[in-house]
Amino acid sequence: MKVMHVDASAKRERSNSRALSRYFLERLRGEGVDLEIDYLDVTVDTPPHVSEAFAIATYTPANERTPAMKATLASSDALCKRLLEADALIFAMPMYNWSMPSAFKAFIDNITRTELTYVNTDDGRIEGQLGSQKVLFITSRGADLRPGTPFSSMDALTPSLKAAFGFLGVADPTFVDAQPLQFSNQEARAEALERARDELSLVAARWAQAELSSQTHEAIEAL
Repeated sequence: MKVMHVDASAKRERSNSRALSRYFLERLRGEGVDLEIDYLDVTVDTPPHVSEAFAIATYTPANERTPAMKATLASSDALCKRLLEADALIFAMPMYNWSMPSAFKAFIDNITRTELTYVNTDDGRIEGQLGSQKVLFITSRGADLRPGTPFSSMDALTPSLKAAFGFLGVADPTFVDAQPLQFSNQEARAEALERARDELSLVAARWAQAELSSQTHEAIEAL
């Protein structure tokens, strides 16, 4: 399984989302899945923020782009290629002020590309091109934003990720959210992380079962 793994926390060893994404990959390997990891840390290799030149170039038909336009889009083109070549996408990030880190927003802006990650059909529809990939979002939140809690209405992260990747064809992403963390006591933090690890173990088992079943089916077809 080829996995694109993206981390977006400004923290390093103290990052809960990074630790949880590593845990998930360990569980996948533990389930017997052979992994090829394409790793990106957007806090280190931050995609360029949208500029006027980028906006003009991306909506210029590919066969009409100048060399300068092609150079402007080169890193975005490469990111889109990495996404499209992956079997599964793992995005790990903290919630910053109710939404995503700005570096991950820049990533989304760079991968939302007409005629690459989404296409305009002849009958006027938009078809996202990431419909075949498994997608997992691992998030950490300082407060408890689960349904029924006082802050639940302030979760702008989940709907924005669903909207952005739904546009690209991801119909049913999986979310594992560790919460509450920073703004809670030690016992509540420990429970939140354990709950997230338990959920990730279940997701890993489900992905592994699907991957092994797919390999078996391919082997039978090859006979």
